[in-house]
Amino acid sequence: MLRIPLIILFAWLSAATAAQAQGFKFSNEDPADQAAEAERQAKVQSLLATPCRDKIKNQKIMVLIGEDRDGVIFASQASYSPHFNAINERLQSLGLKTYTQEQIRKQIAQAEIDAYFRNDPDAAISASKRLAAQYILRGVIATQADRNPIVNVNQVSISMNFTLTGANGRMISQAGARNESYAGRDIMDMALTLINERADEVVAQLYNDYCQKAGAR
Repeated sequence: MLRIPLIILFAWLSAATAAQAQGFKFSNEDPADQAAEAERQAKVQSLLATPCRDKIKNQKIMVLIGEDRDGVIFASQASYSPHFNAINERLQSLGLKTYTQEQIRKQIAQAEIDAYFRNDPDAAISASKRLAAQYILRGVIATQADRNPIVNVNQVSISMNFTLTGANGRMISQAGARNESYAGRDIMDMALTLINERADEVVAQLYNDYCQKAGAR
């Protein structure tokens, strides 16, 4: 039988305890994680139960995604297809009308999108007019990856913040989420996994607010 020196075992257990205290997870088998996931799913289903009129569902929404890198937003839409799809496909599955990335790139210049992410209201109005969009969903996703010195593995955290406005700038909804986990070598793949794990609750909140507030004066 393989004997593990007590000092090594104690060090490993201490590292694992400290890692859990930081909020990171090795797997989804932990009962606390399962309970939290069940609570999130119940909240999602409650938000999605909001009735949504066909007139509201048939209005067009332009989805734009940017990445926050140390406070600077990078918004080349072609670079963020997986991030875009994580949100856009969920919106479409709920019956909302959104544009594809290809449609957006064909109609809106990248310079105009960059200006929009710099909070230029004229750029927002101009971009929405080009696509005849009634609403704009602006998403900013930040990813942070580093090496955990305690357990010597990669760790990844993500945050998502979305703002839904009318083409005229009127606020409809704000929704956000965070997630974090340990990762193997493919850090970007884990980042996308973390986004997908929280995308349902973000979209559900946006959907709920949109169905209740869109069209209101």
